[in-house]
Amino acid sequence: MSLKISTSLLTMMAVLLINIGGAVTPAHAGVQAISGAGATFPYPVYAKWAAVYAKKTGIKMNYQSIGSGGGIKQIKARTVDFGASDAPLTAADLDKSGLIQFPMIMGGVVPVVHLPGIASGQLKMTGKLLADIYLGKIKRWNDRRLKAENPGLNLPSKAITVVHRADGSGTTWIYTNYLSKVSPDWKRKVGNAKAVSWPVGIGGKGNEGVASYVTRIKGAIGYVEYAYALQNHMTHVKLGNRAGKFLDPDSASFQAAAANADWHHAKGFYMVLTNQPGAKSWPITGASFILVYKKQSHPARGREVLKFFDWAYHNGQKMAAKLDYVPMPASVVKLVEQTWRKSVKTPQGTPVWTH
Repeated sequence: MSLKISTSLLTMMAVLLINIGGAVTPAHAGVQAISGAGATFPYPVYAKWAAVYAKKTGIKMNYQSIGSGGGIKQIKARTVDFGASDAPLTAADLDKSGLIQFPMIMGGVVPVVHLPGIASGQLKMTGKLLADIYLGKIKRWNDRRLKAENPGLNLPSKAITVVHRADGSGTTWIYTNYLSKVSPDWKRKVGNAKAVSWPVGIGGKGNEGVASYVTRIKGAIGYVEYAYALQNHMTHVKLGNRAGKFLDPDSASFQAAAANADWHHAKGFYMVLTNQPGAKSWPITGASFILVYKKQSHPARGREVLKFFDWAYHNGQKMAAKLDYVPMPASVVKLVEQTWRKSVKTPQGTPVWTH
């Protein structure tokens, strides 16, 4: 099976990755582009928003889809106008770095497999089974524990090829956060981070790399953001949630997981949405965050960054929903924009965002 990525997505990828340094335009000369780097998890929707926004405004958004770890490094090094991370930074880390973060979009991470003859949603998996596969305890697809969960499903005796991220990744942070909650053994031996010491498997760079390996290797299992699974026609598992219900991933199940999130009391907008309660909640749901400096050394570019994300909040919801992301609720958008007014300032201390 070959990796299938649409021509339109490839075009958008090319547009976003060209001239990443082109955003360094003097503020007095007018801003023609803004630059960002980080999470691959929200890349499909950021690509869509960027293409539409450029047509409407003439302002390009150049984005490097390099993983959350890289995005955090680049914003801290001040080589981009904003960073993007699926792993939220703590309030203490934000304060230390002079940053604020805000949630931009929510979505789901899905386990995907390549098993000929088995379609999406046919293979049932619990979090414990998933953890044991990634710990190397379950080595073949016809393991008795997998067969017990899937009576009547013809599971092959083929060896399991575990695929994981090779780069520092917010998708990995969400995934290992979930595994740490459902498997004490995983929590003790591996833990939760953007990059971990994987007990077994091969690494792919970005969601794209993981998707490529899984689609090419029979017997493979990996994890990708849901839009990648959809775009590449990948086979997802039916995953058991905290309530014991087996679900297929979709925007409704991501929304159910996010429904009880208390953003009003989340200091620094720190929020983790994995293993949430509720019969309809997808267990590996997460938000993706944008990082910007409180003190903007180039206020005009900082203002354009906020204008882009403000436009996306208010005009990009339908585009996000079509890609099965969950837009942020209006109440959260209001909180975010209040934070912009209060916290994002020029070097002289005046607000960058005055809308």
